[in-house]
Amino acid sequence: MPLIALLIGFPLIAGLAILFAPTHARRADLVRWSVYGLGGASLALALSYFRMEPQFFSLGAGVAGALDMAFLLGGIALSAYLLFACRRIKGREWYIPLLILAQTGLMLFAELAPEHPEVARHFYVDSFSILMALIVGLVGGLICLHAIRYMQDYQAHDHEVKDRRPAFFFMLFVFLGAMFGIVFSNHLPWLFFFWEVTTLCSFWLISYSGTEEAVRNGFRALGLNLIGGVAFAGAIVWLTHGPGLHTWELDQLIAAGSTLALIPAVLIAIAGLTKSAQLPFSSWLLGAMVAPTPVSALLHSSTMVKAGVFLLVKLSPVFHDTYAGLLLSLVGGVTFLVTSLVAINQRNAKRVLAYSTIANLGLIVMCAGVGTATTIWAAILLILFHAVAKALLFLSVGTTEHLIGSRDIEDMEGLVYRRPVLAAMMLVGILGMFLAPFGMLLSKYTCFQAFLTMDVMPGDGILLAAILAFGSAPTLFFWSKWMGKLVAMPRRPNPIEAAIPRDEAIALFTLTVITYVACALFPLADWIFVQPYTEFLTGAGLIPLTDDRIPWETIAMMTAMLGGIFLLPLIFWLRPPRFAVVSGYLSGANVDGSASYRGAMGAEREVESRGYYLTGFIQEDLLVRRGLIGAVILMTLMLWSANP
Repeated sequence: MPLIALLIGFPLIAGLAILFAPTHARRADLVRWSVYGLGGASLALALSYFRMEPQFFSLGAGVAGALDMAFLLGGIALSAYLLFACRRIKGREWYIPLLILAQTGLMLFAELAPEHPEVARHFYVDSFSILMALIVGLVGGLICLHAIRYMQDYQAHDHEVKDRRPAFFFMLFVFLGAMFGIVFSNHLPWLFFFWEVTTLCSFWLISYSGTEEAVRNGFRALGLNLIGGVAFAGAIVWLTHGPGLHTWELDQLIAAGSTLALIPAVLIAIAGLTKSAQLPFSSWLLGAMVAPTPVSALLHSSTMVKAGVFLLVKLSPVFHDTYAGLLLSLVGGVTFLVTSLVAINQRNAKRVLAYSTIANLGLIVMCAGVGTATTIWAAILLILFHAVAKALLFLSVGTTEHLIGSRDIEDMEGLVYRRPVLAAMMLVGILGMFLAPFGMLLSKYTCFQAFLTMDVMPGDGILLAAILAFGSAPTLFFWSKWMGKLVAMPRRPNPIEAAIPRDEAIALFTLTVITYVACALFPLADWIFVQPYTEFLTGAGLIPLTDDRIPWETIAMMTAMLGGIFLLPLIFWLRPPRFAVVSGYLSGANVDGSASYRGAMGAEREVESRGYYLTGFIQEDLLVRRGLIGAVILMTLMLWSANP
């Protein structure tokens, strides 16, 4: 319990110290030491509960009562702040104050009831929550470390943006503390409070620059996540005043099964879908791209979106073998398919990463809706692989943007010749996302097996497997296209002399190593984090025991292949490629080697090579619109099917 209290409370204390630091240098030092402290505490927790069964912690009546009052008042204060912020609303976001009032009213109706469920176990630790804590503490901490120099350059390049770095880092650390609260809380109203703190922080961080576009996208994120907040509050009201199950403890909700817990589980699932940016709520995550790159990395990799899928995977046993679970999987499947196709259209590297994030989260939602040991196994490993690889990619793109002045994939052509170390790190992240036999592909293979054994209704497993197949194919296209740009021979030498700042280099190098270790040693991660969790669920009878796990011989072979593939980026690292100008015939008189030529009419034309974006075949607006309609229909049916 002391380690849990430290992980939840220390980020707030560190954030306050950073907020009131007298100088930028002192603030940077505080961020560094706070990051090291969070990482050390996360590792200490993992070692303390190594492969242990779930442990629950109860607080004394006085402490629990004080925290109840603190979280109640904190929720009211949070709502008051958001209502005050709504004075900047213009136009379409008029509904946000109504959602804030509805959410607050529902929670007060539950918490101020004359009688409400007693909570005996307030916090817990299991192997899944430990893995999430490591992701938040290590990956989230490295993002904060990267942000030190990134935000310095950000403010130096954009003088119109007010320098609010003290509050910026305060919000980052509050965000991390709230994530630890979500990961360890067994008390549902407390979990809800931490859930809404992440909503507040994301709204503030997305709106950081204060431009009209940033504020508009911040309110969009706030509005869509408040829809999930209202659904979550509705679930707590149901568990307080509704028929049947009365509990405020997450473990009892999961253990109750689909007969008693399906309605509140579906309501909480809607909150999870909004937080993980699934259709029809995905637009808030795309709008978050206007924020500084560390914010994008934090939202996409280790915190905001992972909170949604974390809760969905926790509730997965409730959805097993139900129509609501199948419909939840189809929502994730439609999101996975649509956003994978739309990612092909994108040239902006951050938008490619945004759409691929939404797609991979959709695959995790598909697994959560099925609710077998195999799909939970795949979902947890997908969370791990996606968190480290996507954080590495976002931060690499941010550093590259500062070095070359662009985040356009086309402008990254030949980066391996210009900055081989940075390009190698980016290649590691890309390889981890899509190339066999990396962890992401291994998890997809496992999903195929699990989907084909489903038996909720005829043809359901084949449908999900088909969605997975057709959604996975576009990922090969846009990831390999990006890789091709990085390793292509540039037409003109364009060296980058500026060095990568130390804090950014430390963060990128560490994430590269973690990505190597997570992918190359995934059987070890499976043994430490995933097997104890799934074995507990099957032993408790919460999910059925299945025999479709991947044989150890296949895992050993894939691990050996993985080690060989990972040597490829090291070649660029240890022996950087040398730039060589190769002259070739260019349909005219060559000018400046092979970079341009003079045509028959004497006009000088520059040679360009551009990637394929298939904009004539894949129409983003039309595809997203149809995906939105399909997701809304599926969610409506999911709510209807939850009613016994």
